[in-house]
Amino acid sequence: MDGGPLSIDEVCESTASPRSADFAAGPDVPARMARSADLVSDAVRENRCIYGVTTGFGGMANASVDPDQAAASQNNLMSFLAASAGPPIADRHVRAAMLLRANVLSRGASGIRFEVVDRLLAFLRAGASPVVREYGSIGASGDLVPLSTIARAVTGQNDNVRVRIGDRELPGRQALQAIGFEPLELLPKEGLAIVNGTSFSSAIAANVVDECRTQLIVTIAVQAMMLQALLAQHDPFDSFVHETKPHPGQVWVAGVMRELLTDHSEHPQADLDHVQDRYSIRCLPQYTGPAVEALVRIESVIATEMNSVSDNPIIDSETGRFHQSGNFLGQYVGIAMDDLRQQIGLLAKHLDVQIATLVSPEFNHGLPASLQGNSEVPYNMGLKGLQITGNSIMPLLTWSGRSIVDQYPTHAEQFNQNINGLSWSSANLAWKSVLLYRDYLSLSMLFAVQALDLRAAQMFGHYDGRELLGGTLKNCYNAICRSMAVEPDRERPLLRDDGDLWLEEKLQMLEACSTSRGSLTEALRPVSKSLRSSFAG
Repeated sequence: MDGGPLSIDEVCESTASPRSADFAAGPDVPARMARSADLVSDAVRENRCIYGVTTGFGGMANASVDPDQAAASQNNLMSFLAASAGPPIADRHVRAAMLLRANVLSRGASGIRFEVVDRLLAFLRAGASPVVREYGSIGASGDLVPLSTIARAVTGQNDNVRVRIGDRELPGRQALQAIGFEPLELLPKEGLAIVNGTSFSSAIAANVVDECRTQLIVTIAVQAMMLQALLAQHDPFDSFVHETKPHPGQVWVAGVMRELLTDHSEHPQADLDHVQDRYSIRCLPQYTGPAVEALVRIESVIATEMNSVSDNPIIDSETGRFHQSGNFLGQYVGIAMDDLRQQIGLLAKHLDVQIATLVSPEFNHGLPASLQGNSEVPYNMGLKGLQITGNSIMPLLTWSGRSIVDQYPTHAEQFNQNINGLSWSSANLAWKSVLLYRDYLSLSMLFAVQALDLRAAQMFGHYDGRELLGGTLKNCYNAICRSMAVEPDRERPLLRDDGDLWLEEKLQMLEACSTSRGSLTEALRPVSKSLRSSFAG
């Protein structure tokens, strides 16, 4: 960790769980940081007017702070920003934020000592996560309130913070001592350097992107399984079609669908008399392609933002100049996360239409209503209740896709923050959408497996839906069944009689299946590699 660019993969892999990686600073970091810290000391000694160093903050920047009060002002910053509200956010976001903040501070443009970065990395090595609450940033002067929680934890100035270490939650200074540190008196500019930046919004956004990449690939695989169960025609995915409309995302989706759908056994499909499939099938590449391109674009935006110096003022150590500017505005993250939430809603909407097709005899080419497993018992209703659950989730996903960055202006602290990025809110909403879509993908997998089993019975005289699938999708089918602790059975479908499975339990078991480190990740590795190679750079 030397201030150079980190990838989203590196950040998310190394902070996914406590102590999931070792963390150390590069050898050049201490000296580089010392140069800008010395420039701050010189400015204070010379009583130069430097925002946030020898002045107050924000709308009170006209207040003059004497050199002998400059350090106390930084420590007081930790006090008036101790004002968060709401439930705690996920620890993985906090760990990612600590890593990103340590990395950009290591660039040596923020006027802060190496000791602070060393403490951030020590917290990561110890698996220590300050408890950060959900409300407290508008993405304008960076993530002030959330980052101040981290600052209070690593410096001990002041003690109004809680820290999780393992299964314990400790008061701030007690946790600091457990890690091997005493409270650190902040020097001029240091409090501002820690809290005045977009690292926290960027950290949440990085985790969102990390999970969404997997969710996109899982969505395409589940769609392919559903299309096999619907006996969909393959002609809409032919390469010639997409050469005539060569949007990169559309071309890639069509190519993946060709691979997934044609990589199957030699059993003939049923002889269908319909001329062409409905739009949800026929237009799948055209519908999903924009989401692919959006995710690629968003990933680039977040990677740039999370590696950027975003506090104020920033210091050019070569010229000694203090630049008072606005890199702390989180607009890039806010707009990117607004966009991503909309794409999640659109992907879910497409799956919802496909599920509706699967359960409707008018459209599913001979499958039972609601994918009823045992039609000999008239009161069996199949997956009717599961579809209702899906319909309860769908409006939340599409509602969450509405933008927030352009809808809710605030004029915080004396109208100083009279525009804002709302990146923190947008990123947190995106994380909630990711978790909600995870539930929706889980129930979609149940529909896909049940439909395949029932189609296999019609075509081959047994209920092993894997016979409709080729290698990659067969691996997905197996991963889904393993996650539910269900053994495929040629004598009966996934759900025969309604009471055979407790669907609520199976949904909970499937939740981890579509995470970035879930069981479907390995099964779909070829698709993941294809996505990366097709959109590299």
